[in-house]
Amino acid sequence: MSATEIDEAWLRANPLPRHSDDDDKDARGRVLVVGGGVEVPGGALLAGLAALRAGAGKLQIATARDVAPGMALEVPEARVTGLEQTKGGEIAPAAAKLLAKRIGLCDAVLLGPGMMDGEGAQKLVARLLDRAGDCTTGFVLDAAALHGLRDCRETLRGGPLAGRAILTPHAGEMARLLGVPREEVLADRLAAAREAAATLQCVVAMKGSGTFIVSPGGQAWRCARGNVGLATSGSGDTLAGVIAGLLARGAPPVHATIWGVFLHAESGARLARKHGPVGFLARELLAEVPGIMAEFAA
Repeated sequence: MSATEIDEAWLRANPLPRHSDDDDKDARGRVLVVGGGVEVPGGALLAGLAALRAGAGKLQIATARDVAPGMALEVPEARVTGLEQTKGGEIAPAAAKLLAKRIGLCDAVLLGPGMMDGEGAQKLVARLLDRAGDCTTGFVLDAAALHGLRDCRETLRGGPLAGRAILTPHAGEMARLLGVPREEVLADRLAAAREAAATLQCVVAMKGSGTFIVSPGGQAWRCARGNVGLATSGSGDTLAGVIAGLLARGAPPVHATIWGVFLHAESGARLARKHGPVGFLARELLAEVPGIMAEFAA
């Protein structure tokens, strides 16, 4: 079974949620980004800004305690919480207790950007997912949050979380997720995405040259608009943030992922036309997103 190409006809037939002039910021959705540490604080920063550029109304960023003051200054639009941290300056798994109270108050939670401690992230994510069954919050799991996710398969697929989580792996992360060599994933990225989506009952965005999006039921789409300029530091953080922002606004998980992948790729295409195929920065993608959404809302 092949994948449906994401084109203008599909996007116009499946529009993003519209907001009236009477809507307040709560109506546009609340996003919580959990990530960042002393080594890569910018991952959470980029993801949070991307969520706002995608139209979310409220942003919270929860990061390592030593990072929080600088993050608050860099993102004055966000509520920033400093969390208990490890000796290495990463978010400690014990922070799950505080974060669990915040999750139910948000429409979308993004876990993983800028987190470098895979083992610590695995423990944190497992504890948060175990506590998330009583709420209706959507989840986006990226980067280190994908580490060891196989151990959470029953939590994801067997209960109220089924179908509410979105995974955004590249080939290496997918290989770790499935327990197979990276070369096997690269040989058939669509098959790998389908296996992960079915096994974990999640929406999967299999990143690469031509990103595949697969629903838990196996339906697949492909975005062929990406370019080499998007293979740059922070690009994945911006993609995850855009998806989280759209999810918070009320887009269903599959639609939020498809639109997020398209907006990210189209932003890269427009920057490539302005500046050349390589050399633009992930942060520059953000300013392109609102205009592209407006074009398709017309």
